[in-house]
Amino acid sequence: MHEKDLHQKDLLATQLEMQKKTMQEIGREIHDNVGQKLTLASLYFQQLIYENKVVSDNQNVAAINSILNDSLSDLRQLSQSLSDDSIENKTLPELLKIEAQKISSLKKCELFVNNFEQYNNQSYAEKSVLIRVTQEFIQNAIKHGDCNVIQINLSKQNELMTLSLVDDGKGFDVQTKKLNGIGLQNMKKRAEIIGGTFILNSTKNGTTVLITLPFEA
Repeated sequence: MHEKDLHQKDLLATQLEMQKKTMQEIGREIHDNVGQKLTLASLYFQQLIYENKVVSDNQNVAAINSILNDSLSDLRQLSQSLSDDSIENKTLPELLKIEAQKISSLKKCELFVNNFEQYNNQSYAEKSVLIRVTQEFIQNAIKHGDCNVIQINLSKQNELMTLSLVDDGKGFDVQTKKLNGIGLQNMKKRAEIIGGTFILNSTKNGTTVLITLPFEA
C-alpha cells in the first residue's frame, strides 16, 4: 500500500474513532439529561392521577400518558443505538448477520448469509466500512432494484477476503450511475481507503458488488 493510501486509512480510522466517541457522548447525554427529565415528567403526571387531580379516564389524559411512555421508549432506543459498541465488540460475520435479521424482519425481501467462517481480526475501520457498504447496497436493492432476494457472502483465498453482495433486482446502467450516484462513489472510495478493491456489475437480472481486501489469519 502506498504512503498516501496508508495516510488515508489512518485518517479514516481516526475519523471513525472520533465519530464513535461523539455518538457515545450524545447517547449518554440523551439518557442522563433528556431521559431523566421525561421520566420525572411521567412520575409527576402519574402522581396527579393518583391524587385525583386529573381524571384518569379522560381521553386527553390517556393521550398525554401514552405520548410520555412512547417518548421514553423511543429515547431509550435512540440512546442505546448511539452508544452501541457492537462494531467494536462483534466480529464481521456477526455484524452482517444482524443486518440480515433487521432486513428479514421487514419482510421486504429474502436475505441470505452464506459460507461464513470466523473473521476475528478486522479493524474497527474495516468492519465499519464493510457494514456501511452492505447497508447502502441493501437499501438500494430494496428501494431501487425491486429485488426479491439479496445474498451476502464472505470468502477468503490466498490471504484475501472478499465480501460479495448480490441482488436479483432489475439492475441499472453502471456507467450512468457511476457518474451520478454519490452512494456508489462513496462505497468505492471507502473500500479503497481500507486497502480494498471495489467491483460493481449490474444487468437486468441483478446487481453484484465485490470488495476484496487483505486478510490476516
